[in-house]
Amino acid sequence: MEPLGQYPDPTHVVAHLSDPHLLADSLQYGAIDTAAHLERALTRLGRLPTPPQALIFTGDLADKAEPAAYAKLREIVEPVAAQIGAEVVWVMGNHDDRRAYAQGLFGVDTEAPQDRVHDVAGLRIVALDTSVPHWHHGELSDDQLDWLRDVLAEPAPHGTLLALHHPPIPVPMLRLAELIELHDQPRLAEVLAGTDVRGILGGHFHFTSWSTFAGVPVSVASATCYTSELAPDQRLLSAVDAHQSFTMLHLYDDRVVHSVVPATDGPEVSGYGLEMLEPFLALTPQQRFEMVSHRNSPLNRPD
Repeated sequence: MEPLGQYPDPTHVVAHLSDPHLLADSLQYGAIDTAAHLERALTRLGRLPTPPQALIFTGDLADKAEPAAYAKLREIVEPVAAQIGAEVVWVMGNHDDRRAYAQGLFGVDTEAPQDRVHDVAGLRIVALDTSVPHWHHGELSDDQLDWLRDVLAEPAPHGTLLALHHPPIPVPMLRLAELIELHDQPRLAEVLAGTDVRGILGGHFHFTSWSTFAGVPVSVASATCYTSELAPDQRLLSAVDAHQSFTMLHLYDDRVVHSVVPATDGPEVSGYGLEMLEPFLALTPQQRFEMVSHRNSPLNRPD
């Protein structure tokens, strides 16, 4: 649909999903079918009117780092990405294993940090591996920071998105998570200073959150498997099979718009069918404005 307001179409559209925690052949905590949850989220993503050019998965792709889980992940995600014409960006998480991740997703045998650069129509997406083998907190080595500094030395045509699992933000809603945050964050801030990084995308916490880091907006996507209960009832820590979501990013020349999309359908209580679209588009711009904005128009007073 042509723009109806004062802004042009975005230059790029990106879908940010996180923490699918896929398992080879079992249920997570004996209750959650993580594959079915991911499929449900991707089905809703496929219905969006403007398809994304990239699907970014910020870590914890496989709950137990099983090779079969990575194979299942590709079987679920890659056909959807191909259908909508999107590039897939994988990011390592603390539940992933570097060797199994590299073999299953890239066909290489290595235990080195899984840092990669993607170019999506002039938008640079850097996947940065913050995982620490056998631990749940995040770290970045001197070599990784030097690598990132070199990558960012030359600006990209449409700027850069930095995707990592451990987001560099405070977590006041889940204080225990402070023990598994990204360590030595000021060193990363030094590398990002003065670069073209427009946004930092993370996961790890299993709930949606926003902040800034080194002057850069940070967006944390919720999980598609389970979410953290932020208002637990007499519980120190609680995970719930509810509230799953992903985040859509619409990038413009001077800003990025973030929209949280629930991963499951809800009951509709009001709406209009697609049969209204063609006659609506046949109206003049002024008629469309009056139809939608005036409180007494047929659209707003259907009775």
